Amino acid sequence: TKLEDLATPTKTETPVATATETTTITNSGERFYSPLVRSMASEEGIEMTELETIPGSGKEGRVTKSDMISYLKTRGSAPAATAIKVETKETPTPKAANPTHAPVKIPNTGGTEIIEMDRMRKLISAHMTMSKQTSAHITSFVEADMTNIVHWRNSVKADFKKREGQNITFTPIIIEAMAKAVKDFPMINVSVDGTNIHIHKNVNIGMAAALPDGNLIVPVIKECQNKNIVGITKAVNDLATRSRGGNLKPDDIQGGTITMTNVGTFGNLMGTPIINQPQVAIMACGIIKKKPVVLELAEGDVIAIRHMMFLSLSYDHRVVDGALGGQFVRRVADYLEQFDTNTIV
Repeated sequence: TKLEDLATPTKTETPVATATETTTITNSGERFYSPLVRSMASEEGIEMTELETIPGSGKEGRVTKSDMISYLKTRGSAPAATAIKVETKETPTPKAANPTHAPVKIPNTGGTEIIEMDRMRKLISAHMTMSKQTSAHITSFVEADMTNIVHWRNSVKADFKKREGQNITFTPIIIEAMAKAVKDFPMINVSVDGTNIHIHKNVNIGMAAALPDGNLIVPVIKECQNKNIVGITKAVNDLATRSRGGNLKPDDIQGGTITMTNVGTFGNLMGTPIINQPQVAIMACGIIKKKPVVLELAEGDVIAIRHMMFLSLSYDHRVVDGALGGQFVRRVADYLEQFDTNTIV
């Protein structure tokens, strides 16, 4: 869609004015004129019919400032004896669903290699851009004390690996906490369709996973509200293994209602992830790191070394307000900090 086609002007002419009046020029629908060019034409008393005869050296034949200056030198500086003042009302039309953007001019820095995105990267690029254009993103942060979970995992991981043949990581523990928090705040587990809100009864948590080629995929653990820590662990390990091997089925990456991404895997402290449409929330988990923390004990405050982790929740402000988003991510942290270290896996 050309820019000149985005408005259809309706012209209303007024009686002939004196020579001191100017001409108000708007885009005619035949060729686009910049505000500067239209202003110059108005000041010089150039009517639209005359403006359309000026050769343009710009893109798609558009008239530039230089074209106007050259034309005025040959036309003469005196305004016409009479000028017609034209007032135009423009009726706006809806913007194109996929507006075209002018190509970005990339500087030649020397020694540049040009490669084309692969199919997966093109899909990710389109999906992420669409999400930012669709949702009003906002992010809330909390810090969770993971010390008890770290000690519990260290105490059970060897037996679990021997019995199940799989590792137990922090991911299923965090997913379990998210599922519990969704039960407390069900309006975080929704999708938006125009002005309708779809509230999902099942908690299907997407698990963003990096592939060996650097791309990203989000397999989904279905019905987390009905799984215990062992069931979630098996589902997480199965999906992670098949993701790395390229053996996921289409159903494995569909039906998610909320997403978790672990940026701590790469040593990152925290992140502000982009919502995975049509969901309205995604939570990022940072690295679990030892740091000095003030603990409020009955006998007084003390400084202790604790394993701390930042949680960040990006959510769609169209339907999730700051109170809901902030309470949800805080509740996830609460469930992590209140983890029962007597849990048997």
